[in-house]
Amino acid sequence: MTDRITVEELSELMKKCTGVTVAPEELRRDETAFESLGVDSLGLLGIVGELENRYGTPMPTDAERSKTPRQFLDLVNGALLAGA
Repeated sequence: MTDRITVEELSELMKKCTGVTVAPEELRRDETAFESLGVDSLGLLGIVGELENRYGTPMPTDAERSKTPRQFLDLVNGALLAGA
């Protein structure tokens, strides 16, 4: 396990926690919004919970309000690096 979440891992977490299947390449696009992928704040909250359980590190309180995968990854990876 690394101290950084990749788009591939986010794609797997989205499928596991929200049931939404998205190719990692789609998550790499800066303009892609979670809303357009069918993931809402409750889905992101599930992903945040999974990450907190997995890493034992609290995630930023605004992570579930992220609009894009890039914004989410930046917040989460920042928290993981700070907790390392």
